[in-house]
Amino acid sequence: MAWEKRCNTARKPCACCFLSFAELALNKLVPAVARRVPARSDGGYRATKSNGATQETGSQCPSELSSRAAVPYEPYMALKLMQIAPHEAEDPTELSLRQAFELLEPKLRPPFSLTIPKPQEYSLLNKAILYGVLYECHLGKTHIKHLHAIVTDGYGLFVSFLTKVVNELYVKLLEPLKCQLIWVTKELIDVLAVGVDGLLVCLLRQIVGGDFSDGNLWLCFEMVNILLTKWDCLLEVESMILTSGLYTYLRLLADHCRQLSNPKLEALKQLEIDFCIKVLKEQFPLCLKIGRDLVRLLQDLVHLPKFRAIWKDLVLNQGEFKSLGFSGIAQLYITRTPSQYMLLRITPEMEAQLRFLLTHVKLGSHKRHQAWFAKKFLCEPNRETVIVDIVRFICCAHHPPNEIIQSDVIPRWAVIGWLLKSCTKNYVEANAKLALLYDWLFFEERVDNIMNIEPAMLLMVCSIPRYIDITHTLLEFLFLLMDNYDAEHYDILVKGVSSSFSVCVKKGVIRSLDVLTSCDALSPILKERLGRFLLGTKFEISGKLIQARLPGHFERVKNSTCMETPTPSPESMR
Repeated sequence: MAWEKRCNTARKPCACCFLSFAELALNKLVPAVARRVPARSDGGYRATKSNGATQETGSQCPSELSSRAAVPYEPYMALKLMQIAPHEAEDPTELSLRQAFELLEPKLRPPFSLTIPKPQEYSLLNKAILYGVLYECHLGKTHIKHLHAIVTDGYGLFVSFLTKVVNELYVKLLEPLKCQLIWVTKELIDVLAVGVDGLLVCLLRQIVGGDFSDGNLWLCFEMVNILLTKWDCLLEVESMILTSGLYTYLRLLADHCRQLSNPKLEALKQLEIDFCIKVLKEQFPLCLKIGRDLVRLLQDLVHLPKFRAIWKDLVLNQGEFKSLGFSGIAQLYITRTPSQYMLLRITPEMEAQLRFLLTHVKLGSHKRHQAWFAKKFLCEPNRETVIVDIVRFICCAHHPPNEIIQSDVIPRWAVIGWLLKSCTKNYVEANAKLALLYDWLFFEERVDNIMNIEPAMLLMVCSIPRYIDITHTLLEFLFLLMDNYDAEHYDILVKGVSSSFSVCVKKGVIRSLDVLTSCDALSPILKERLGRFLLGTKFEISGKLIQARLPGHFERVKNSTCMETPTPSPESMR
């Protein structure tokens, strides 16, 4: 891969340093102030200035796969920050930054003014410096020194603008500027800038699950490299950045380890393993904040020797973690995972599309939206694994208000049913069902949120009778989990599942469990098992209808046909 090698020859340029041939052709039409062309036999470049003079530069690629920190590449200047099609409008965020840069450009050259800017001027100056850092890569260090000189708010405003660039522009940002973005992020970590933890979380979210393209793997490497090399600084920042990194890379490792014959992943996987083990061994009290999903992620990695050792200590030798407050794995089971962690494996673009689907798209017009979403996010090779993260996000991080629940907007359970039907690999389907039912195993009313278990309950009930196979599958899987997930803590699992059924009836998610226990379409064996379980846990099965908390909700969803949407295939999308 390009980012694994030095740029040793001018005839084999690095993707992160050279403009494409198309860009070079385009740039011939524009007077360049400092255009980059291959010139030297050692792979360096010369900056061709408007007067024809040239300046020799080094050959180090800023995104080279090494422990060396990325530095801004001196002679490169981009005409724009983003790659946009001719028919696309200018992005308002980029436009705002560029206008500030053009307005204040004379003030961005040494010697800098020593006067303290007014609040409005300060905001413009931060925007201009940010644009300069990205646009004028060869002056990056100069712009950062300028920022250090004028900062009055702990870099908070600058970081907020940079975070907005990451969230809104990263996907279309020119490749060399992504290298520069990583460089300036490291600079901000060194000064413990206000909000830098949030910036790092936003960068972690730009890593796409199941994407093995060079650009995505490069970002994986750069971020884990930052987390390892800036460890001491990040401990001072603390917040949730180390646990966010742990959650992210535990999840990514599960995908990366399934690529058995991919040599370009080996060095990256080793870095990811080193980081995760370092956090688990040295900062385990922080890891406890993740809660029960930490166990779910670790179980996918017990086939790796280092994680197998961690798992044994977690189950048998809790003292190895040197955490006075840790009493055993049961403590993690009963700790609900904060919803912020569920956002980590969903890109901002994907989150926006999912929230739009679940907030504005009505039944009857949902099929084309689902097909578009599948084409955009699910149809690439290996991208199916992100379904697990989407299901977890929908259950735990998207809780619609009552007015949405009572409306004709497509409900969460229907979208999850469609996603389950979209799974083509058995292990993805199993992990998606685990993501859906995981909170059922440990549910406690005073700690957990009923909205986390509602989608599974409604999916089981509303699939009767048209999609009875869904009901069968989920009930079977639920009992399988209860019996086999952790035999040592069987009592916790039984209590959790029993509480889930009880609270769903008590809170009016469904009116009665008779819809399951009296269903003729349900397998007799399953029906008997369900009845014995409910009676064994002294759960009262009443035929009396319980007043629903949300009037009309159950009748509406029971008769809908959301799941008949066919699973889009890559061929049908072309």
